[in-house]
Amino acid sequence: MVYSKNDWNKLLKMFTTVWDAPSGPQMFQHCHLFPRALGEVAGRHNVQELHVTLTEGLWRYEYWGFPVSDAAPGAELWTWFRNDTKDVDNIWKKLTGALSGLLCASLNFIGTPNSLSPEYSFRPTGVVKNSNLNSSFVRYATLPREIVCTENLTPWKKLLPCDSKKGFASLLNAGHIHNTNYHSLGLHIRPVCKDAKCTEVSIELRQTVSLVYDMMILGFQNQDWSLRKLFGLGLSGPCPLATSSFIYVDVTSNETGTPYQLQPEPTEVITSIRGGYESKFKVYNIQKMSFTHMLNIVATYSTPKVYAVNVPPVLYASRYIVGYGQERGGIVTKIHNNHWKHLDIIYLENIPWFLPIYLHTLRVVAGGKEITPILKKYVPGKERSRPYSLEVLLRIPARSVTEIYIEFDYVFLKWQEYPPDANHGFYIGSAIISAYLPVGKNYMGLPQAGPTIYSSFNASREGFLLQLRTESLIITLPTPDFSMPYNVICLACTVVALAFGPLHNITTKRLCMKDGNSCNGLLIRLKSMLFKGRKPQAQAH
Repeated sequence: MVYSKNDWNKLLKMFTTVWDAPSGPQMFQHCHLFPRALGEVAGRHNVQELHVTLTEGLWRYEYWGFPVSDAAPGAELWTWFRNDTKDVDNIWKKLTGALSGLLCASLNFIGTPNSLSPEYSFRPTGVVKNSNLNSSFVRYATLPREIVCTENLTPWKKLLPCDSKKGFASLLNAGHIHNTNYHSLGLHIRPVCKDAKCTEVSIELRQTVSLVYDMMILGFQNQDWSLRKLFGLGLSGPCPLATSSFIYVDVTSNETGTPYQLQPEPTEVITSIRGGYESKFKVYNIQKMSFTHMLNIVATYSTPKVYAVNVPPVLYASRYIVGYGQERGGIVTKIHNNHWKHLDIIYLENIPWFLPIYLHTLRVVAGGKEITPILKKYVPGKERSRPYSLEVLLRIPARSVTEIYIEFDYVFLKWQEYPPDANHGFYIGSAIISAYLPVGKNYMGLPQAGPTIYSSFNASREGFLLQLRTESLIITLPTPDFSMPYNVICLACTVVALAFGPLHNITTKRLCMKDGNSCNGLLIRLKSMLFKGRKPQAQAH
């Protein structure tokens, strides 16, 4: 799906595989289109749901609206295990190691010291047989410093039925993808109903790619875009194993802003009314199109583009650090509610164990008035064993900016616990804000029962579940001078070398006299060693 707003062109590629697999421990040993490597990892570790994202950049809600698939900067992983899982922490550690090898990422650094079990923020997105959910079977962790590059994209593409040889995956050119302002790779596994009565369950794998392009930064003189401009090549055809292949272009802005024309003409136009707001999409059914040459969809603006005033979405947030010095500090999160009615949200903070926070310093202020949280759940951290976790249920007023403030202390680490670039700083993962929106403005998320983008059209509900991720933070802990040991070692070695060498020669050299003449020469050499640069005054007899 492609949609454009002001300077930005946003794209989402979604690959959905639904497998009607028989339930049982041997279910992943005979795979058809489902990737066996990923299936064996999920089956061996008793996984019910798996969600992993690798993201470079930050999604800017204020300017881009809400994404179809939200993700935190860096690596993010959360998993629901089955209720019969024993020793969840041990299974969790083994799962992260297996996914690390599968995706060529640093997920093996995830363990108990940086994982938590939220009680309210995460709920299963798929079918659940038992309505009594136990949060002890969910694990959540982030690696905000993880860098996403080509070595992550290659194994991700190998999980697709057609690999990168055919279909939409052939457009995923690493050189063009990593040129974007924002790119995110996602893997999502969940159980879904096989029929309307949900008597049987299937397994759904959804692989997502989210991209945001800025055409001016890429060096183009105008805002015209095409598949060849964005990906470097056109589309050669659909994947032969796919049952449906569609391209959706959001043309809603044509009615209010500068219009653009698409070539070739789309096969269909769809109007979607969702949550009281109307959107229009032009559709290309790839399987019904004839491919005599590479398909290149081109968008051309008839007049110079006029940039409209940016209208922020109903809900967005920002976060930053306050304080000075190396002793105490604070974290401030600003939540903007532009709706005409109050909203209930759940705020989740995941703070590393080396940054102790204090619950009694928690303050929530909106419009100069302090707000009392409806519910608070605080799990104190433990050094090198458990992070700090805070979940707060709030009711934020209409058309307001709510500030959440909490204080923390800076602590000293052991010198072995500092990274090689200790002065770069330490990262704090994103905070998560969960809300139930009453309107569908700027909302592009999929319905819980829908596996494809088409299922989101005309999918009006009483409310729309939304999760926001804030910025990752970076702090500088008290850092020792790691150059001092190097200086001491160099100085000590230099002194020892200069002092030990001559003394060793003088004390260990053996003097042998063979005749009288040689004695004179021997003494002269001895004096020259003791008094370098001095000419001997007399000869010994």
